Amino acid sequence: MSQFVRKIRKWTVDALDLPSDLVYDLPRLTLIGGQQLYIENHRGVVHFSPEELHLALSQGTLEVEGKELVIKAIMPEEVVIEGRIFGIKYRGMEE
Repeated sequence: MSQFVRKIRKWTVDALDLPSDLVYDLPRLTLIGGQQLYIENHRGVVHFSPEELHLALSQGTLEVEGKELVIKAIMPEEVVIEGRIFGIKYRGMEE
């Protein structure tokens, strides 16, 4: 991404008081008590099992580790996971 585009996005976030995740296309995660995880701005399921979920993101992947994981809802850019969630890892493009 060019420096000019980054400056325009930063100005947009600051001037219009918009959430960063909206402008920068970042994932937004909401974890509820280690039992439910709501993820916005994903690009698709790469891998799913009762112990692991891997989601593609615009820049990298998101890995969820747990037990008895179930996809309760999946929409084009949102997914709801339930089960016992032990860990969440973000792997950027550099890795």
